[in-house]
Amino acid sequence: MSSSSPVIDPSAKIGKDVVIGPWSVIGPDVEIGDGTKIFSHAVIKSHTRIGKNNKIFQFASVGEDPSDKKYHGEVTWLELGDNNIIREGATLHRGTEVGGGVTKIGSDNLFMPYTHVAHDCIVGNHTIFSNNAAVSGHVVVEDWAILSGYAGVYQFLRIGAHSFVGGLTHINMDVPAYVVVKGNPPEAKGINITGLERRNFSSEAIKAIRQGYKILYRKGLKLDEALQELDKLAVEHPEIHALIHSVKASQKGIIR
Repeated sequence: MSSSSPVIDPSAKIGKDVVIGPWSVIGPDVEIGDGTKIFSHAVIKSHTRIGKNNKIFQFASVGEDPSDKKYHGEVTWLELGDNNIIREGATLHRGTEVGGGVTKIGSDNLFMPYTHVAHDCIVGNHTIFSNNAAVSGHVVVEDWAILSGYAGVYQFLRIGAHSFVGGLTHINMDVPAYVVVKGNPPEAKGINITGLERRNFSSEAIKAIRQGYKILYRKGLKLDEALQELDKLAVEHPEIHALIHSVKASQKGIIR
């Protein structure tokens, strides 16, 4: 074995057609699914389950110990789905016992260079983390959400499905589904029309979502009053249920 060969712990389980580049480290109790490619100098620390056909680029750190003072070496996990792209310098941490013991990331996500997913987060599918975007511990990021460059999300918050967080924005309350949030302090700026069009939402569906946004943000209604109006709208427009869910699931309050 040459000095440039990867270091693979004997307990690691490696699937078919997996490529592991030189100087990479695969630690104990790591599972890597078929077709995954790990480029040079990447570290898969320990207790990490990686699905199929992922791409993990150089200097990424996956499955490292959580950055939490409550963590004292107990066994916790990182679970990663299929077809994710993890670019250079990205860091994905395992969970903590207090937070349930696992960080979960779905499939078809893009983590651009130097992005960070902290302990106990739950990330859905088809999300995009642009360069240097980071989420603190216990954050939920739902399907198709986008975090722009240098966006930061405070702990225990939720980023709703199909939402868009602008660059350099510090999120300190929950972001509802479909909503665009920008600025410091962060403000709701409308709905993510461009993203919805790219995902083939019909013009009728987009019109209904825009109407839902107006109910929530423009009519001066109390939150419970707005939810009652949204429930009525959802009878004929089921896409509104995602907006209702993201508001009702909020424990810290939404940006409004």
